[in-house]
Amino acid sequence: MNRKRTAATLVVTATALLLAPPAHAAPGRAIAWEKCFDTLPPGAPPGAERLECGSFTAPMDWNNPRNGKTITIAVSRLTPKNGKAKTTVFTNPGGPGGAGRSLPLVYVDRPKLSENAEIIGIDVRGTGGSDNVTCGEFFALGTTDPRDRSKANLDRIYGDMEQQARTCQSASGELGRYVTTDQTVKDLDLLRQLLGKKKVSWLGYSGGSWMGAYYATYFPKTLDRIVLDSNADFTGPWQNVFDDWGMGFERRFRVDFLPWVAKYDDLYHLGKTGEEVRQSYERTRAKLNAEPVTRPEGVYNGVVLDFLLRASLYDKSSFDATATLFAELAGVSPQRLTAQATSYPDASTGTLYSILCNDTPFQGDRKYLERDAVRDGAKWPLFGYYQLQGPCAFWDRPDVRLKKPTGHGVAPTLMVQSVRDPATPIEGAKKAHRDFNNSVLLTVEDEGDHGIYGFGNECVNTVVERYLVDGVAPRKDLSCPGVPLPTPGETVHNPLTRARQLATQLGW
Repeated sequence: MNRKRTAATLVVTATALLLAPPAHAAPGRAIAWEKCFDTLPPGAPPGAERLECGSFTAPMDWNNPRNGKTITIAVSRLTPKNGKAKTTVFTNPGGPGGAGRSLPLVYVDRPKLSENAEIIGIDVRGTGGSDNVTCGEFFALGTTDPRDRSKANLDRIYGDMEQQARTCQSASGELGRYVTTDQTVKDLDLLRQLLGKKKVSWLGYSGGSWMGAYYATYFPKTLDRIVLDSNADFTGPWQNVFDDWGMGFERRFRVDFLPWVAKYDDLYHLGKTGEEVRQSYERTRAKLNAEPVTRPEGVYNGVVLDFLLRASLYDKSSFDATATLFAELAGVSPQRLTAQATSYPDASTGTLYSILCNDTPFQGDRKYLERDAVRDGAKWPLFGYYQLQGPCAFWDRPDVRLKKPTGHGVAPTLMVQSVRDPATPIEGAKKAHRDFNNSVLLTVEDEGDHGIYGFGNECVNTVVERYLVDGVAPRKDLSCPGVPLPTPGETVHNPLTRARQLATQLGW
């Protein structure tokens, strides 16, 4: 069976690949930019015609560049209409492993940024239009229900994790060992040099906060202004970041999603209180495990329901469609929605695991993972049993020793963080803020979206652009109110969701 086409296909968010072949540049030469599309595709936002694409060549192994092996990195740029940029901003959508060339298009409706900055999108090594790594389309997470702790099911869960590690590393070949943050930030600084810039600024979301903090650590003199949105704790190992997933998703689920669905019980019929809706989830989950439901986009069992709900928690604009589908699966609402299946580019999977498992050591073995799942699952049943980073316990890790991010000697760093971010919880962001010198934390109160700048919070937009464009950094920690949860049917756009939508609309 092709596991990519089962649960993971329905629930893991995609960042699409650019189809047009990039223009190439030899090492040390300027990038040959050309328009990304000859004819503007349907769905492209106004200003998309200005997006240019190109590529450059970098050493496969920056620590041994004389071996002559190279890779290609694909990039995009959006320049102001008048052609006069005051600054250059590198962007990253996170992941790690997200392809980033569609991200500049998110900012065409942010004129203060897009009319004053050259905005660079980057498919980092391993993903998108750059040289790829792969896991052979194998994805272990969600292949079976982790609440089932029978020996046979545990053997399958952890056997799949071990196979994930073996398959990713064997299928990715030599390049896989060099898809690391250490190597990637050196690609970024080569890009800066090829653009002829003494300094550039950074705008990174989620895993892009990790990358931005390390870019600043390795090259503190070349980063001008740094904005990190939805922060992973980049001062510790990746393992700590993903250990908090169960907690973060459970909090967002119980505080925001469940009460919101209950508020509109006349529409969804799933319960009049958050707890009643949660019980509907448990009943529906058990029913789907007993009798999976087949729809045009795929087969739904309890695991797929978990992933469906988890994916919706990133972005409040997903609440309505998810609650509608949830109600249909629960059998309390007639089908009135044709769900859109998503795909997860395998290069993103390969890059994700290469970064997570290569960058920092994983402490623990199968017995540790078994104990950890039971503990976290009991506390946070929605997603506490799932262990995205589990394959790292079986990974043949190369000798990678990242410099420790401290913030010393680094430009002022503005960290933007919502209080109920499910994927990068505020606890980790606060720790990174404490441990990263010269950082300022902008806390977004009563908010749970993952990815804040650029989606309609004018308080956040003003603070970020005053720094990125005008160079005025906040002098101390500050806060902004969040954007209220929408009513059913209301359109709200999160920047990361919008970037993925644009990539799909453009056929990328």
